Amino acid sequence: MNAQETNVLNVPKKDLWKDIKRHFSVYALLVIPVVYYAILKYGPILNGQIAFKDFAPIDGVWGSTWVGFKNFMNFFHSFYFGELLRNTILYSLAKLCISVPLSIILSVCLYECTHNMLRRIVQTLAYLPHFLSWVIMYGILLVLLAPGDGMLNDLIKFCGGKPIDFLTNTHTFPVIVILSDAWKEMGWAAIIFIAALMGIDPSLFEAAMVEGASAVQRVWYITIPSIKPVIVTVVLLKLGTILDAGFNQMFMLYSVPVYSVADIIDTWVYRQGLLQFEFALATAVGIFKGVIGMLLVMVSNKVVKKLTESSLL
Repeated sequence: MNAQETNVLNVPKKDLWKDIKRHFSVYALLVIPVVYYAILKYGPILNGQIAFKDFAPIDGVWGSTWVGFKNFMNFFHSFYFGELLRNTILYSLAKLCISVPLSIILSVCLYECTHNMLRRIVQTLAYLPHFLSWVIMYGILLVLLAPGDGMLNDLIKFCGGKPIDFLTNTHTFPVIVILSDAWKEMGWAAIIFIAALMGIDPSLFEAAMVEGASAVQRVWYITIPSIKPVIVTVVLLKLGTILDAGFNQMFMLYSVPVYSVADIIDTWVYRQGLLQFEFALATAVGIFKGVIGMLLVMVSNKVVKKLTESSLL
């Protein structure tokens, strides 16, 4: 602990209250987020105990019978557990490996673009899908991929091929899920990288140009290393949600013919927890996902810190 941190910890309470009174308007801004997190984030933690109980609404959270890890065991021993875990992890990793590089490429292209009008148009078109719900996105995908009159199938038939039902085919469905997610979120995810690019010292590029470095070399040796800490932070944060494969997307796109490759933990929890009223089981799965996410962030943070000297903490 350095001297500055020691001084902060040793500040008298009277001085702290004086500082609060002096900057009351600034501290008042904290009230809304503190109340929000206290009520909607930390308050429900108390009800998380139903994961360890045989929850019955008539008995309430505190009156239900304690059953320990029974709900967790029921999930682990479920017939679909292996399939659910496989689908969830594969979709999450695929989205991570595709969406992050595409976001970085888009942000670099926008940063290097010298035509302001073109850059604004591309930015707007790239950001727009993020603000569309998956209900609307599903409608767009139907227009593009419907086996009867979809634009892509019309092109296939025009070329002499047979139409393909992309959304009910177990081979094409995962590809549609991954690419549609990248299309929807790529532009929005690029914002943080664009912000990081704006912080690079322009003199570095000027010096590289004087030395005869090409545009590709400037990107590879200056741009990418300069935003590496941001890339590491984004990847680590996404690893914490590795068991969240996108419930809204899957719920809109999947159907019975593709359950084997489309059913993920969240969709299974929806059917078991809400449709069959097994709230304790759904809560147990939520805790399981949270613990796994926390462990992944902690382990990957230590590994990345040793390899690249960049980390969250």
